[in-house]
Amino acid sequence: MLISAASTNGLIAITVKDNGIGIGIAADKLDEIFDFTNASTRDTGNESGTGLGLLLCREFIEINGGTIQVQSKPGEGSAFTITLKTA
Repeated sequence: MLISAASTNGLIAITVKDNGIGIGIAADKLDEIFDFTNASTRDTGNESGTGLGLLLCREFIEINGGTIQVQSKPGEGSAFTITLKTA
């Protein structure tokens, strides 16, 4: 896992990148990951989830005037970037 941050033009972008074994989200699933109707899949350790975590993260970020974006490829990993206004 890699966490990085950058600040430009009054915004801070925080990126969390994970490229572990079996990580990545198929392109046809990317549009659904922040959707309440999303059904969670099994994770790397075969644990299950509810799919609620990313939805809550998006809601908290948007309430604070920010955005969240994801880039992902199966087998390569995912990168989630949160952008917020600086204080």
